[in-house]
Amino acid sequence: MKIQFNKPYKTGKELLYIEDAIERGKISGNGHYTQECHSFFEKRYGFRKCLLTTSCTDALEMAAILLDITPGDEVIMPAYTFVSTANAFVLRGATIVFCDSRSDHPNMNEELIEGLITAKTKAIVAVHYAGMACKMDAIMEIADRHGLFVVEDAAQAVDSYFVDSEGQKHPLGGIGHLGAFSFHETKNIICGEGGMLVVNDERFEKRSEIIWEKGTNRTAFFRGEVDKYGWVDIGSSFLMSELNAAFLLAQLENLDEILQKRRHIWETYDDFFASEFTAFLRPNVPDWATNNGHMYYLVCESLEKRTLALDALKSVGVGAVFHYQNLSSSKMGGGFNQAQLDQAERYTNCLFRLPLFPELDAEKVFLKLKNGLLIEKTGSCKLENNDNSRTGKPID
Repeated sequence: MKIQFNKPYKTGKELLYIEDAIERGKISGNGHYTQECHSFFEKRYGFRKCLLTTSCTDALEMAAILLDITPGDEVIMPAYTFVSTANAFVLRGATIVFCDSRSDHPNMNEELIEGLITAKTKAIVAVHYAGMACKMDAIMEIADRHGLFVVEDAAQAVDSYFVDSEGQKHPLGGIGHLGAFSFHETKNIICGEGGMLVVNDERFEKRSEIIWEKGTNRTAFFRGEVDKYGWVDIGSSFLMSELNAAFLLAQLENLDEILQKRRHIWETYDDFFASEFTAFLRPNVPDWATNNGHMYYLVCESLEKRTLALDALKSVGVGAVFHYQNLSSSKMGGGFNQAQLDQAERYTNCLFRLPLFPELDAEKVFLKLKNGLLIEKTGSCKLENNDNSRTGKPID
């Protein structure tokens, strides 16, 4: 039996809330369930303003509009990220300036940012890979000193925090001027497809609602602030459906339980690889970051060894997968800066992810690993000939 990479988790109330949304007679967006989700995030994390969107991609596109990104503006972001991080700003005409990753973590190397700033730089996009914080104090200090905006791509970072030098925790997505979250089915909290823009700077608060509502002041109209609404700015149909918001609320009500299960699996993985298969580089949780159990990844010494490892895992039914491709090496990204991006290329070639979802039986994964994958002290990977001496019986 194959262990799939991801399995969407159901809390049990999703269909009940969706049915209730239908009965309420408003399913298009910005209704009861949307407001409940907004309230959850604003109260729990102290976010200034939240707006549910159809995806994290849309939330990032809203951020680019709010920052008035125009042709000629430069935006600094990691090369090791998903295409949506770049597309949102390229669509506004920005020139992307890629920053390399850290050697000890796929997050962008904050020590390289200042050397990439020019007179045309307008924003820095910090992507919190695997739900673990970039070094936000350093990034915000650089941005403040140069008069730049900071957008947090917190797609993977729900309920993760940056820990400052005094030990205070700051929720990711709530540190920069703007933040963006994802509720895609592969994330910790899901609704199929969905996202959220977080507005932390009061300068963007009113305009964000207008952009969110197709460039109209419709939201202000429903609050009774204007007697009619009209087209006042650019925008698009960014609102999440009430059906998705209803699903999302059922997830949010069980957030602590879901994250506890994910963290337990993450820690079980980490203990296993620390003692059993030490040839891999395990995930590093920086001192300034917390771990929300979003992803368990391993780093091999080379592309060849990763290929061997993935083939071995596939042979025993473990759905392990690689991740991002260095955007600067892509057809589209190659048109931007060609700085030294050795670490981004390294993670592109050497990193892979293991299955991780709340219902996963980690012990079954470990038995399959022991049954089919041999990691030698030299770090090479090869298939065993079904030697079951360590498990006593074949594993299906």
